[in-house]
Amino acid sequence: MKQGTQGPAGPDAAALRRPGRVRVPPQPGAAEAERGRAGTAGPARGEHTHGEPPAPGTRPLIQRSSVRGQILDALRTALLAGELRPGEVYSAPALGARFGVSATPVREAMQQLALEGAVEVVPNRGFRVLERSGRELAELAEVRALIEVPVMLRLARTVPAARWAELRPLAEATVRAASAGCRAGYAEADRAFHRAVLALAGNDQLVRIADDLHRRSQWPLVGVPAAPGRADLVADAHEHTALLDALIAGDAEVVRTLVEDHFAPS
Repeated sequence: MKQGTQGPAGPDAAALRRPGRVRVPPQPGAAEAERGRAGTAGPARGEHTHGEPPAPGTRPLIQRSSVRGQILDALRTALLAGELRPGEVYSAPALGARFGVSATPVREAMQQLALEGAVEVVPNRGFRVLERSGRELAELAEVRALIEVPVMLRLARTVPAARWAELRPLAEATVRAASAGCRAGYAEADRAFHRAVLALAGNDQLVRIADDLHRRSQWPLVGVPAAPGRADLVADAHEHTALLDALIAGDAEVVRTLVEDHFAPS
């Protein structure tokens, strides 16, 4: 995904309405603990829940077993959708109340987002969504290009066409997500494609580091005059399919041009 792509400047009125709760399936052995907490739940010490900005909207019913993982996915989607606004502070108890869970999995998920560079801890208050600069985005683009471009060019010389053809469904998934206009869905599909390409190098550390940089580059910036349109996402996604075509054809010059253009800041 091009590094100049930005997220929405902020939520619309509908996204700011108080959402309903997300139903989380009970975890093994959790029923007794929940009964013991009934009637006693409240804000954690030092965390304020009044007067803070609205939390994200209702999420789809959660199916997976890890509550923390489900909340982390929901918060990432809210960040990409602009429902959690840069510069604002959100408390774990307030977000937990919106999702219908305790503050603990929300706090754990927010700690992970802090490691990913999306939020920062505000002592005795909660978590602030970071306001990132255009310079930071440009630096991430440069580092990603330094890591991924030479690896992709090396793989273009060594990986057989049949292996590249196996990645076609992932490339097409980015086009479908972009065509749907879902920024969060496109972000995940985009990373999945890049992970699959880099995995062909057989270096797990490379994949992990590149994926972390990729995710950091996807967090929206504050003060963006306009959100990327569906056409921008679709154009970006079609670069994946064009790259695969060139790799399968073994056209090294086209591969080099496409890879370098794909990482170039816009």
